Amino acid sequence: MQNKNLSIFLERKIIKMLFLGFSSGLPILLVFSTLSVWLVSAGIDRSTVTLFSWAGFAYAFKYLWSPIVDNFKIPFFRNLGHRRSWLLFAQLMIILSLVAISFTDPSKSLIPISITITFLAIFSATQDIVIDAYRIESAPQNLQGPLSSMYIAGYRLAMLVGGAGSLWIASYLGGETYNQTVWKVVYLSMAILMTTGMITTILSKEPRIKKKKFLKVNEHTKFLFVFIIALIGFIYLYNIIENPFLTNEIIKKFIFSIIRISLCFIFSGLIISLSININFISKKKTSKIYIEPLTNFTNRYGKFATSIILLIGLYRIADIVMGVVANVFYLEKGFDIKEIATYSKFFGVFATILGGFFGGFFSLKFGTMKSLFLGALVAAGSNLLFAWLAVSSASIKLLIIVITADNISSGFAGAAFVVYLSSLTSIKFTATQYALFSSIMLFIPKLIAGYSGSWVDVIGYANFFSVTALMGVPVLILIIWLGKVAPIKN
Repeated sequence: MQNKNLSIFLERKIIKMLFLGFSSGLPILLVFSTLSVWLVSAGIDRSTVTLFSWAGFAYAFKYLWSPIVDNFKIPFFRNLGHRRSWLLFAQLMIILSLVAISFTDPSKSLIPISITITFLAIFSATQDIVIDAYRIESAPQNLQGPLSSMYIAGYRLAMLVGGAGSLWIASYLGGETYNQTVWKVVYLSMAILMTTGMITTILSKEPRIKKKKFLKVNEHTKFLFVFIIALIGFIYLYNIIENPFLTNEIIKKFIFSIIRISLCFIFSGLIISLSININFISKKKTSKIYIEPLTNFTNRYGKFATSIILLIGLYRIADIVMGVVANVFYLEKGFDIKEIATYSKFFGVFATILGGFFGGFFSLKFGTMKSLFLGALVAAGSNLLFAWLAVSSASIKLLIIVITADNISSGFAGAAFVVYLSSLTSIKFTATQYALFSSIMLFIPKLIAGYSGSWVDVIGYANFFSVTALMGVPVLILIIWLGKVAPIKN
């Protein structure tokens, strides 16, 4: 029976998850909204700014290297154990990426910041893979609720620091007028705060889950080498295939992007296939790493597996597509950086935490599928409030109302979704399956979000926010159907 005593939140392993959640949440806004403010202040146009959201594809593609995280042993930090060594490595690389970003200047060239932001997103996504696995493996099922709640609280507090905190620093140092030194201080400050995660990792205990390791050291190296080559091939092909359509040809650009990404996946797959055909890596072990976690899921859910995957891929579409353009909208609406930091990032984060607790409580009392439905409903509906703000005169009171409602709904939906994804995950493939689910969750929304700036150019903010709200309707229908025909299996 699940422990419902609030004192459980005072247990050491629960509290540590608060700090790991902080470590996980800190980089996210530095890749997205804080970066967008920096780029806008540097004079970068709106369509280019929103394209930077595609750095978030690292979160959407993390399934590709999650088996490496699950099966490859870091040759250093061995005394920490499998999960903690990967955690410490990812956190160290995040810090180095933040330091590198701080020395870039987008007003002079976008290439250095594009590269460093991509690395930050990759290592941030890697940290998420490990923390998700660590959370599921470090405690029995009856503690997963408190662990998830504490993780989300830490994650949102970090978003407060990475969002409002970074913008406050920029505003205090004179960020209203562009100065690269201001943003250098911002990102170096965030690098220092990332040491919170490193300290927590060192003080934590390795999960006692024992997994059968079927890769030798030389096989680890070969798999990692092939993955890196395939990733380089993906990035190279993506960069040389240019989109021929104009800014206002949104549908054509979107379809072309799907084709381009598909070709890149095929090209990466050919690299892996060639490595197998020349016996550089084992076909049997490649199948065991990548295919077995998939077959495990499909065998458990049968004919409903595809529908569940579709739900995962569409659930957060309304708020993710809208969220990419939110900071640009605030700035163009006439709000300054300090106001954005205070109301969007500070009060907004506390509203999200409150929504998270509501979501967790609702899941406990009424079940996962009902909480999923309500979360999807309020998340999509809150986008209509942004449409209202878009056609209204700039007002701090109205901004507070819209941001509070949006963040409560986002927190509710996020908490319900974490519980749902955790219930779908098999303990035998913790990191790989959870990474797959979260990758699917982000792929379609991030792909569409990259064109959000172009959408706004064509149809305006009010219509854009209304369209994103309508994107949530198919999700509601899918939840109702799955709630009737596809019971959750742990």
